[in-house]
Amino acid sequence: MRIDTNNRTTGVGKSGSAGRSGTRADFVPAGTDGPARVAGSAPVAGTTGIDAILALQAVDGPLEGKKKALRRGRTLLDTLDEIKADLLVGQVSAERLDALSAMLAQVRERSEPALDSVLDDIDLRVRVELAKLGRYPAP
Repeated sequence: MRIDTNNRTTGVGKSGSAGRSGTRADFVPAGTDGPARVAGSAPVAGTTGIDAILALQAVDGPLEGKKKALRRGRTLLDTLDEIKADLLVGQVSAERLDALSAMLAQVRERSEPALDSVLDDIDLRVRVELAKLGRYPAP
């Protein structure tokens, strides 16, 4: 790596004034003869960079969407298992059916026709069970 500077050191290798008699010179750093040059400042763009960084952090990564879908799917399957157990006993909880109906409304992505068909069938069964209990959800 090469480092170039504008200030060259002068007087390096010269003999000091210790051996001289008479005048005594104080130490003066090289390059302080004139006023120091200040580099021009760039315009301040403070919040623009921060806003962009915060916006990027808010965006989910490629695996985050899959993780959320996996969590929703597991929750949906767990709720279906609970309802299946309720059906086998003979008492279906209306609250569980309402929760499943709400989950089904959130799960729809309309990206895979086969999955959407299964979800439509589950939603129809939930509506039938709610109708049996006298609760008619809005379509």
